[in-house]
Amino acid sequence: MRLEADTRVTLSKTKAVKALPKRARIQSSVRTGTIPWGVEQIGAPEIWSKSVGKNIRVGVIDTGIDYKHPDLKNSISHGINLLNRRVLPYDDNGHGTHIAGTIAATGRYSGIVGVAPRAIIHPVKAFDQHGSAYVSDIIAGIDWCVQNDLDIINMSFGMKTYNPTLEQAVMNAYYNGKVIVASSGNDGRKKSVDYPARFPQVVSVGALTRLGRIAPFSNRGKQIDIYAPGERVYSAWLGGKYHELSGTSMATAHVSGVIALMLALKKMSPQQIKSALRRCSLSLAKREGGRWRPGHLNARRAIREARQE
Repeated sequence: MRLEADTRVTLSKTKAVKALPKRARIQSSVRTGTIPWGVEQIGAPEIWSKSVGKNIRVGVIDTGIDYKHPDLKNSISHGINLLNRRVLPYDDNGHGTHIAGTIAATGRYSGIVGVAPRAIIHPVKAFDQHGSAYVSDIIAGIDWCVQNDLDIINMSFGMKTYNPTLEQAVMNAYYNGKVIVASSGNDGRKKSVDYPARFPQVVSVGALTRLGRIAPFSNRGKQIDIYAPGERVYSAWLGGKYHELSGTSMATAHVSGVIALMLALKKMSPQQIKSALRRCSLSLAKREGGRWRPGHLNARRAIREARQE
């Protein structure tokens, strides 16, 4: 039985872009697979000789995952279906599969490669086929990630209203050493971001265009920690296919992937991760009136900052 105060939460995504053939809209090709433009732009391939995110465990609280996708089948570990605990967290929407692909796809010859191709995805299905969830299921998903000792919690969704129980779950995860990454939202607001990205314990992510500018749809402001690629991002889709989506959800997945690269090299606390990412972005951002502004995600700079922690 659900409580009356148990509000609905929606995924942070903009209008989907029709997918082109598998080989379209990629910037480069390597022997182990193709590299989508966002993975290329943040410089992840430059880091793979040092870190591929090996054995870092990422909980993706979303719509589930396509277990049969050839680029993901080697990246998936156990998860949970909070909508029906008797079945696996199969994706019936596509969003969760897309997020997982950006984080940890391991396409070998004809597929795609994610930011951290040796990270491990734990799918946590809290959202239904329409991309909607109850906040109580999201809280249960966060608690499940903590109980299963995952390293990173990716939350590519947002809500406008404050929820104290959600904040308590986030704080519990934070104090248990879990790095929480969430999308800022797609309303184009200039001074406000969605929850849970608004909580100070969370790494808050805005979206960039292919030209490296803040995407018009992305929420922004002082509560953003870092910006990452979020426009027409090419990633895995249902039925072993590929699709483009735009949104701060996609940007969040890039950041989770880079954090996996960082943690595979060095054990760090959530605050150390957040501080390193902010310092990394500072070196790329402009200043206005002496104020700090968040900048672009860059894997090489993030790894360097991590080693200085």
